[in-house]
Amino acid sequence: MTDANLKPDALTVGRRVIAREAEALAMLGTSLNGGFGEAVELLLNAKGRVIVCGMGKSGHIARKIAATFASTGTPAHFVHPAEASHGDLGMMAQGDVTLVLSNSGETPELADVIAYTRRFQIPMIGVAGKANSTLLKQSDVSILLPDVQEACDQGIVPTTSTTMTLALGDALAIALMERRDFTPENFRDFHPGGKLGARLSKVGDLMHIGDELPLVTPDTPMSEALLVISQKGFGVAGVVIDHKLVGVITDGDLRRHMQGLLDMKAADVMTKDPQTASPQVLAEQALAIMNERKITTLFVSDPSNGDTLCGVLHIHDCLRAGVG
Repeated sequence: MTDANLKPDALTVGRRVIAREAEALAMLGTSLNGGFGEAVELLLNAKGRVIVCGMGKSGHIARKIAATFASTGTPAHFVHPAEASHGDLGMMAQGDVTLVLSNSGETPELADVIAYTRRFQIPMIGVAGKANSTLLKQSDVSILLPDVQEACDQGIVPTTSTTMTLALGDALAIALMERRDFTPENFRDFHPGGKLGARLSKVGDLMHIGDELPLVTPDTPMSEALLVISQKGFGVAGVVIDHKLVGVITDGDLRRHMQGLLDMKAADVMTKDPQTASPQVLAEQALAIMNERKITTLFVSDPSNGDTLCGVLHIHDCLRAGVG
């Protein structure tokens, strides 16, 4: 039997790595104490920005944490420790809070960052895996990572430790979000592009307004209402009184009143009290309403203005925007 045959297969190794990191995350959750709450309060009350620092693999994690903070309502940016010693310390100022990451807590490149925060009374949150490390001793708030084995058997590759640090950053970000009452609408402001931006689009962003609206009054003859339905291209007409929607004329209504249709008025044919949406509702929710009710068009009324009709949304508007 060759040495290669004695080695565990890739699937076994993969499962072992995931199990070790999952166990480490469970230990991290159990180990969190008052220091975590103190860190959240310090970050929450920062008058400036959160400066996140880390070197090597911790630096990559720091960049991600800074990006997560920034996109969830906590202004933050990453400062590279090595560059900090060559001018980037100027990116830190009183009013800021620093979050410094180092598994050993003794990373040489962090020395100038730590000294700068102490000199100018910039609060520092330290995250490390060694209780007596310089970083944690110097920190205003310290968070100690559990002493767990890295995912490799040699214990030399930053894996489990970086996974815990990343999860800790997510935990801080979510705790800050909830303290700030950060909503999906707020999140959309920071993510206007791509699929995520589409999912968080509001009805008011996609609806048609003004002269595009297919509107008639209750007294409008159906001969004229049919022209409005045809010209506007939505397949429906809204029936309004004093800018408020009182009914809607759909294909189904037309089929139900085929006999003598042209002798009728809009009020005779319309479906009363139709479903509407607010312009502040997420387009994804409006699409769900249309799918549930098997309709293709939803009129939009503004509850902040006495339910005044303000737009119309077609299912195709949602699909073109990437919603759904």
